[in-house]
Amino acid sequence: MHDPEIPPALVRRFPPLERGAPLPRLYRPEEIAEALGCSAWWVKDRARRSLIPHTRVGRAYRFTAAHLAEIVRLHEEHPKRPRSNAPVTSPPAVRTRATPELRPVTAGTTGRLKARPPRRTQYETAL
Repeated sequence: MHDPEIPPALVRRFPPLERGAPLPRLYRPEEIAEALGCSAWWVKDRARRSLIPHTRVGRAYRFTAAHLAEIVRLHEEHPKRPRSNAPVTSPPAVRTRATPELRPVTAGTTGRLKARPPRRTQYETAL
């Protein structure tokens, strides 16, 4: 008679999108954030700025499973250089810090810092 996932009231009002195709489940930003491991604020902010796919239902942001897959695909990162199948023959070179150049101390340099007088005296008012 009708699909058990769709309430009977909706079946009478809205015909199925395709033969036997149920309506997609809409997820709240909190559910998407939990799946992505981020905050709901991040999800809503990105949707507000149209940086991730979403659906607006009234003033609320809603997401389908296809939206979630697209969000993951949009934020994938790939290696910068192609990975070769050849084994590494030598270990990578170890980077060391360059030794800083020591400057000779001149006669004019005392080596100690001198404190500047406080500036509050210029703001004091006369009584």
